[in-house]
Amino acid sequence: MRNLLHRISELKSAAKEAVSKSLLFAKFLCLLHVTDTYLCSPIIVYGPSMLPTLNMAGDVLLAEHLSPLLGKVGPGDVVLVRSPENPRKSITKRVLGMEGDSVTFLPDPANSDRSLTIRVPKGHVWIQGDNIYASRDSRQLGPIPYGLIEGKVFWRVWPPRDFGTLG
Repeated sequence: MRNLLHRISELKSAAKEAVSKSLLFAKFLCLLHVTDTYLCSPIIVYGPSMLPTLNMAGDVLLAEHLSPLLGKVGPGDVVLVRSPENPRKSITKRVLGMEGDSVTFLPDPANSDRSLTIRVPKGHVWIQGDNIYASRDSRQLGPIPYGLIEGKVFWRVWPPRDFGTLG
């Protein structure tokens, strides 16, 4: 009988420890979710549209999510934007104009030197890739609603030789 009570006590202790560790793990996952969704998240960016700022083979960047919410995004910032064409995809571009700004751009730089000037409407931004010859951006999509900005890129993590701010 004493052996059975000792065994039950051990099982209770093991169950309490398992529940405690499970709760700790659940708290960690919640913290990770909140951090990734609302504070800062890693993103992988590849392709030619942001050459020479970003590498074609892929960069790992950190994007913070508070600046767009606080209205702290401006011309020159590299931003993570929900694609207006495919909501499952995010794109990384540079902000060239804010609402009310006049933006002059080459709609077809590969075939013409003709430029157009537009005024960015209220609640929108003008984004372009740094490589105007290989970027799908506001030149084709038009002004982008500010609400589609998901984050502001502030740090490059990979490749190691480029570790640091985007400069």
